[in-house]
Amino acid sequence: MKHATKKIGLVAYDRVQALDLVGPMDVFSSANSVSGMNAPAYELIVIGIEAGPSKTESGLSFRPQCLLGEAPRLDTLIIPGGAGIRKQGPCDKVAAFLRGPAKNTRRIASVCTGIYALAQSGLLDGRRATTHWRWADDVARKFPAIKMDADLIFVEDGRIFTSAGISAGIDLSLKFVEDDLGSDAALAVARSLVVYLKRPGGQLQYSEPLQFQARATDRFRDVATWMIGHLDEDLSAEVLSERVHLSTRHFNRRFKSAFGTTPARFVERLRLDEARKRMMDGARGLDHVARSVGFASEDAFRRSFERRFGVNPSRYRARFHTTTALAD
Repeated sequence: MKHATKKIGLVAYDRVQALDLVGPMDVFSSANSVSGMNAPAYELIVIGIEAGPSKTESGLSFRPQCLLGEAPRLDTLIIPGGAGIRKQGPCDKVAAFLRGPAKNTRRIASVCTGIYALAQSGLLDGRRATTHWRWADDVARKFPAIKMDADLIFVEDGRIFTSAGISAGIDLSLKFVEDDLGSDAALAVARSLVVYLKRPGGQLQYSEPLQFQARATDRFRDVATWMIGHLDEDLSAEVLSERVHLSTRHFNRRFKSAFGTTPARFVERLRLDEARKRMMDGARGLDHVARSVGFASEDAFRRSFERRFGVNPSRYRARFHTTTALAD
């Protein structure tokens, strides 16, 4: 079966985040190596905003192949993030390009803060989107027509794609390869780059333990670390409050004030987060996984899992089974 070479454009500018740019490039370049096609599956075109060389935030210098006004017709356009795109001038230029010459591009995607130009273009109005969690509130405030979901690694809404910070551009590019060339090709690329085709734990930007530790005071941070290593033990409010030397009533009140949820609800999330990781090992039955993270039975685990994620554990495991192949 013949496949036409797809032109992938990547916007570049001064103070672009290097990995936002070169991460996707390496995914598509690797896909060319594994595709088995006579012609390359992808042609990569770095499109500059200004004439002359550009420099990434980390100091890497490069020369774009063409400028915005010279860009050929593209199959896919990717807008990497970086400090440069958050400036009004570069942001406006890219937004104008999106509204004009690039408006009929089959796929348009942003990585991290590349969303600022995509949002400025109006193409995200009324659509679901994500970005790096650090910038999500700012984007939502400046562009209220966007339906922001800051938890996700990437979001697809029609032909518009947005992704979270930095390495999330690799996740999104692997999805493009999977859509274009099939799951075997995408898995081969993931193996080559030594990354997950689909991350364990699904598509959340960061795990419950990391969220907890990022927000916790010193006293609560210590108990969070202990909880992660003792998920199969008694994690009742009585036990946890004793570890931080507070009365149970005081502990419950302070915990809910700090984290917006009860200790019991958070412990359940913590256990489910770890269970999702352990489920990627297909050799372990669901009952074993459930009990290893502190659920009394597989049935209790299944009910909690479905309530939290809207899918039963077996279907979830089947959906993300390709992650385990990377360990072969």
